[in-house]
Amino acid sequence: MLAGALLLMSCSKGPDTGAEQRKEFSIGWSIYAGWMPWPYAQQAGIVKKWADKYGIKINVVQVNDYVESVNQYTAGRFDGVTVTNMDALTIPAAGGKDSSAIIVGDYSNGNDGILLKGANQLSAIKGQQVYLVELSVSHYLLARGLQTAGLKPTDVRTVNTSDADIVGAFGSPQAKAAVAWNPQLSVMKDQPGVAQVFSSAQIPGEILDLMVVDTATLKANPNLGKALTGIWYETVSLMQRQDAEGKAARAAMAKLAGATPDSFDSQLSTTHLYADPKSALTATTAPALVKTMTQVRDFSFSMGLFKGASSADAVGIAFPGGKTLGDPQRVTLRFDDSFMKLAADGKL
Repeated sequence: MLAGALLLMSCSKGPDTGAEQRKEFSIGWSIYAGWMPWPYAQQAGIVKKWADKYGIKINVVQVNDYVESVNQYTAGRFDGVTVTNMDALTIPAAGGKDSSAIIVGDYSNGNDGILLKGANQLSAIKGQQVYLVELSVSHYLLARGLQTAGLKPTDVRTVNTSDADIVGAFGSPQAKAAVAWNPQLSVMKDQPGVAQVFSSAQIPGEILDLMVVDTATLKANPNLGKALTGIWYETVSLMQRQDAEGKAARAAMAKLAGATPDSFDSQLSTTHLYADPKSALTATTAPALVKTMTQVRDFSFSMGLFKGASSADAVGIAFPGGKTLGDPQRVTLRFDDSFMKLAADGKL
């Protein structure tokens, strides 16, 4: 459960203006194909290069359990974190922590999937126990998959399993159904008799992977946002290259993820990277983002993730151009395109 991070604050009218200017920051990350540029950038000196440019220090810190990384960010352990759009909403934002998504890095285009043993149709999931990280983006994928099969959430029973434990749990004979993301998903798919019956490729653009930073910290220290954005686009540009340097970068990322180069390349093939800041800007300012976040917040509210709230509008979400979803006096999740725009304009 994600308890402890899901207490809705009754008054969140804007970022805390008391944040201080600082010189050192910590960013949390966990293993996922779309987030491997961050540890690689640290290893390759790209983090230091951009941090030095802006006179700051950035520590990029691995957390083995994804949900724990987001909980630690919510508790103030990190200044920023790699997180999906849904989990940014349901953990820090719903907990009253005003957060800004400054980089829309990619969307899952098959990196998240529903697996069954002994069946190859999603309809066979009815009545099954489903192993997944409850109340996470995996739960959202399950709900969207069930919709397509004419099933309801009550047609299955979920078993809360951390991303660190799910491969082992699914390997047990009693486990017949699971939802996971890469790299765990690819390992689980290779087990005998396992079929993938639904994936995020069937709901493109709905599972977004973000770099989220504490809004007050960002406001007091805009150089942090500039440095992080510079790090991201330099690293992603490198990993996209098909020359020896690009191949070496991807191989290093694979090693950091505990994967082989071929396996990592396979995971990247199901990750729609917004490698160009202009494409990221287009995605962040498109009406489709508002539609996606409406679906995500409505699902989250239906699952009780906005504790103490009487409606899905209780947690406000701000978009570029002044559009707000939900209560404009309680905005705690902001899609901030300003740093991506600096990158697109070559002004970092």
